Amino acid sequence: MSQLTEIIQKRFDGFLHTNSLWKNNTFYGLKQFHLKQKYIKFNTAINEKLRLGKYVERFVSYQLEQDNSIEIIAENVQIQKEKRTLGEIDCILLKHKKPIHLEIVYKFYLYDDSIGITEVDHFIGPNRKDTLLEKLQKLKTKQLPLLFSKACESYLESLAIDSSLITQEVYFKAQIFIPFNKKHLKLKTLNGDCISGFYIHQKELTLFVDCKFYIPIKKDWLLQPHTNVNWLNYDTFLSECTVYMNRNFSPMVWIKSSKGELHKYFVVWW
Repeated sequence: MSQLTEIIQKRFDGFLHTNSLWKNNTFYGLKQFHLKQKYIKFNTAINEKLRLGKYVERFVSYQLEQDNSIEIIAENVQIQKEKRTLGEIDCILLKHKKPIHLEIVYKFYLYDDSIGITEVDHFIGPNRKDTLLEKLQKLKTKQLPLLFSKACESYLESLAIDSSLITQEVYFKAQIFIPFNKKHLKLKTLNGDCISGFYIHQKELTLFVDCKFYIPIKKDWLLQPHTNVNWLNYDTFLSECTVYMNRNFSPMVWIKSSKGELHKYFVVWW
């Protein structure tokens, strides 16, 4: 197995082991799509130039192909009106011969209870540019309704699919990070199994002066931390981390304690 093939498999494994953001079938009016959890060897080509979201969509496509009850009808369909793109439908598939419009979401969210009043309100992206609430609203009001738009009618007809028979589901996986000073936080609404690590502010790094550090590239945010990386000492890491902070970018960091324990963190600039 080549080094790149091994890395891709680890990313795929990390994707597979990421939990759905909610456990119940329906949340916020959105139905969660479920697949049986099992080990799968990723055995196809993937474009390493893809952004993380599209990269994960390739993982989902491959996972769907391994399920004998599923037939993929269409993927990444651009819906246009008068040469203007209205949006994209991630996937249309048959599961047990029943049509499903599937939207795919893979997110990293940090818990900040200074935002909003509900648990859903509290989740933001690492750089504070997006929120969970905004994503849920976009799915409900824009992405899923696109299927029933006038512009989509002819496309569904070309597939010989009756839109009235299609169910709509979302495959929503997420990694959640909670404040380091709230380690025992329990989620009441969302799936607590999504908690993947902690986040800290730059000033809190002094608590980790005896640790080793590694800053993975974004595609490797999917991975579980492992030891086979080039670890940085505190001073070198602090210098590299400052570059990220100055760009208002919150890096993911693997931290190895003096006892050899591995943890996943975000260091936030805000």
